[in-house]
Amino acid sequence: MTGPVIIVGAGHGGYQVAASLRQAGFAGRVCLINDEAHLPYQRPPLSKAYIKGSAGPESLMFRPEKFYQDQKIELIAGRAVSIARSERKLHLASGETLDYGHLVLATGARNRLLDLPNANLADVKYLRILDESEALRAIMPSKTRAVIIGAGFIGLEFAATARIKGLDVDVLELAPRVMARAVTAEVSEYFQARHREAGIRIHLGVQATSIEAEGGKVTGVSLSDGRHLPADLVVVGVGVLPNIELAAEAGLPVAAGIIVDEYLATADPNISAIGDCALFASPRFGGSLRLESVQNATDHARCLAARLTGDKKPYDGHPWFWSDQGDDKLQIAGLTTGYDRVVLRGDPARKAFSAFCYKGDQLLGIESINRAGDHMFGRRLQGMNRSITPEQAADESFDLKSALA
Repeated sequence: MTGPVIIVGAGHGGYQVAASLRQAGFAGRVCLINDEAHLPYQRPPLSKAYIKGSAGPESLMFRPEKFYQDQKIELIAGRAVSIARSERKLHLASGETLDYGHLVLATGARNRLLDLPNANLADVKYLRILDESEALRAIMPSKTRAVIIGAGFIGLEFAATARIKGLDVDVLELAPRVMARAVTAEVSEYFQARHREAGIRIHLGVQATSIEAEGGKVTGVSLSDGRHLPADLVVVGVGVLPNIELAAEAGLPVAAGIIVDEYLATADPNISAIGDCALFASPRFGGSLRLESVQNATDHARCLAARLTGDKKPYDGHPWFWSDQGDDKLQIAGLTTGYDRVVLRGDPARKAFSAFCYKGDQLLGIESINRAGDHMFGRRLQGMNRSITPEQAADESFDLKSALA
């Protein structure tokens, strides 16, 4: 195609589409619509290294401004408000209208907001975008006790950082274990123990019922079991919602995301969707998925850029994820949903092990803690569409590399 490619969203997926189009030799107009007051940047460090340190926002940027100038990628500061599909026009909040040959929706997701009394106070924070991370970095030195609502990746990453910074930390989780939707019970138990060893108090099976305050200042959080936790900072990590409204208002099919096929195309052949906002058909996994990960967003972007420049192939990425919590690095290769057997390789007591997750004798994925070699093995094995038996996984004398030969 030769017409302009307009990309809505300048996160990992949006940035990568623009860069990959140029790498593939696309010479047409490329516009990247960015609704944040920063150059496109990396998000994973926001709850980890960035919030711990003193480096400025420039340390997070994918590329300096000169890159976009040299590559003739137009960075447009603004917010898309509507799509006129019949005219192939995108309307911005500024009143500007952009013509497109192909429109890419890389609109991502937003924080799920807490619906509680006093949840809008200044000391109630979220952590997904750079401005939110900056706000937390600025406020943490003046705080002494934090309550984190939600024990997913973001909540636990921030909890570990806050504890390192010297804050007293309580974590609330409605589920019976931490990261319950993302990892096995074995991995949950390990992280629960590690966080408790660090002095973090974890409260399971409870939820916040209200945020208490005096004079506009947070004083604590009340729980569903009747307890009250003192706090001068509340950080909320209760999940995200995909940004599907722009697509829905344009008449595109949506559900738990913007519905796309295995080529990442919407029902309109001139519009595609990628990344956290996309509910994509997956022949590999036999259904539709919406994944929230850097890997998924960037691989979607590369696949779409290839299609737009003449190399049409279905998306067939191999999911992987990671989370840094204190001194521990969790890495996940594959999707472990539906496993019925877990085999441990390594020793949790030595702070290095992997959980090999099986459905029957088929390996679904590997959750590794401080065992990068097992993680890379899992990614390579999946790329070859191979498996190893549960007995081989459990046997430390079995050479994993032999399965890749």
